[in-house]
Amino acid sequence: MATSVLHNVRFAGMASCVPQLVVSNLFDCAPKQRSERERLVRNIGIEKRRLKADWQCFSDLAQEAAEKLLEELKWGKNEIDALIVVTQSPDYPMPATAIILQDKLGLSTSTIAFDVNLGCSAYPFAINIMGALIQAGIIKKGLLLVGDAGASLNDPIFSDAGTATALEYCPDASPMYFDLNSDGSGYKAIIAPVGGQREPVAIQHLIPYRENAASDWKRPLALQLDGPAVLSFSTRRVPSAVEFLLDFAKMSKGQVDHFIFHQANRMINETIRKKLGLPAEKVPTTLREFGNTSSASIPLTMTVCLNEALGKAPARLLLSGFGIGLSWGTCLLDIENAVLPNLIEI
Repeated sequence: MATSVLHNVRFAGMASCVPQLVVSNLFDCAPKQRSERERLVRNIGIEKRRLKADWQCFSDLAQEAAEKLLEELKWGKNEIDALIVVTQSPDYPMPATAIILQDKLGLSTSTIAFDVNLGCSAYPFAINIMGALIQAGIIKKGLLLVGDAGASLNDPIFSDAGTATALEYCPDASPMYFDLNSDGSGYKAIIAPVGGQREPVAIQHLIPYRENAASDWKRPLALQLDGPAVLSFSTRRVPSAVEFLLDFAKMSKGQVDHFIFHQANRMINETIRKKLGLPAEKVPTTLREFGNTSSASIPLTMTVCLNEALGKAPARLLLSGFGIGLSWGTCLLDIENAVLPNLIEI
């Protein structure tokens, strides 16, 4: 397991942005699908989702979050030494979205800017990457833009969101602990099989289909998800990873104020919580109102559920992301006096 400790890295602030459009899994569907959707909502716990407008990209949501965060931090744009964008929804196949956002945000041309292609497990990985640059003395202040925008009306699981996180050098910062893992043998469990060099887009991939008259229309270009495989992976890997990191950091569950997990679905998240023996009040969730926001789900849940608490007192958080890859990452960190703007909607 890839465990590590980062020193001298402070979590300075975080902001989250979602589209204004709210869709209902119960009512924004054909009447003949209503009973099926009611059963689905009971199982996965997702009643409402956020969908971007046709003109919006993930980068628009992330830019809005970044602008607000920098404003409230009172950081000068010439102070940002690195900009890392972690998404599977880039503006273009190339160039990197981070390069485009460096210019749109008005950051210096000396800013290190690059993309990372990672999904639901991304947030702990992203903090580790930026934090390593800070610990190494390469940069002093960095901005992480994390999220995705690939949701659709017919898919009842996913939502769109963009987030911004600010990290900075601080000699008095508490250590951050990480455990980051990958298992590519399970890559087919969550995959977009068409559009890369293995299978370029062809005319047949543009034709929608459905399995029967009652089912939703599907597109060959869409994400394919093996639900049972993802459930087995998540409930097997995540609890042991959390236990392992706590042991590595020589801490107990009682010393952690909040456990924030990737918001996959209610069945997965409740199984993980119960396996770890965690009380529900220490495990915030945004599934019902926001659905699965992929790599943005951890920071979005922090924004929606913990802003007030984190603004009042120091807190120790355990963050756990897991999914596509397959990959899973766990992070243990302390937050104190961080800037945490309210949720942004555009």
